[in-house]
Amino acid sequence: MFEQRLAGVWDLIYREGRGKDYRAEADLVAKIIRDRRPDAASLLDVGCGTGEHLTALSGLFDHVEGVDLSESMISVARAKLPGVPLHVGDMRDFDLRRTYDAVVSLYTVVGYLPSLEALGAAVGRMVGHLAPGGVLIVEPWWFAERFIDGYIAGDVVRGEGCTVSRVSRTRRREDRAYMDIHYVVADRYGVEHFTETHVFGLWTREEYVRAFEEAGCAVEYVEDTLYCGMFVGRHR
Repeated sequence: MFEQRLAGVWDLIYREGRGKDYRAEADLVAKIIRDRRPDAASLLDVGCGTGEHLTALSGLFDHVEGVDLSESMISVARAKLPGVPLHVGDMRDFDLRRTYDAVVSLYTVVGYLPSLEALGAAVGRMVGHLAPGGVLIVEPWWFAERFIDGYIAGDVVRGEGCTVSRVSRTRRREDRAYMDIHYVVADRYGVEHFTETHVFGLWTREEYVRAFEEAGCAVEYVEDTLYCGMFVGRHR
């Protein structure tokens, strides 16, 4: 997943085609953090992807860093964020050997984790990188009770010398959601078609809360924000 060919058109699809406003979301995240910790100066973005949120957040905090499993995504992010420490690592076991005033994991990245045990491990690692009193923000994927089986989405976007179409369909199998996605990318050199299947965990709101509490965080869920709301935790 997230091979170089997808990393190269990711921003075009989501920023231009799907209208994702990374800067407005970064402003909201920073406000929520500072409402709870006004002096927050350092931030870690876990699952930073191509660095769109982190680019905006870098202007709102004195020090930012990012970590992501995909080397291709990190490569795109590094071109945008010279001088910002960006690490390739798995959110379940990464160790940067320092703490931050805030840790965030946005755009439903935790939904890709393979099990509730993995979710607990990832939240534990994020909490482990929080300074005392630090703030953790995690944007979940759709809760099990809100997931729509058979949902179809489609987008066509033009820009940066190419045209990209993206069509997806979801399907459910027990506690997992499968999203089959087809991409067609056309530029001056030709037309390429590739597919991916993204697999997400379908967990309940209560199961997310339990992962925070077991990691030592008091947590609240803020609805109607970002894509799927957000969990906001404070390091006890």
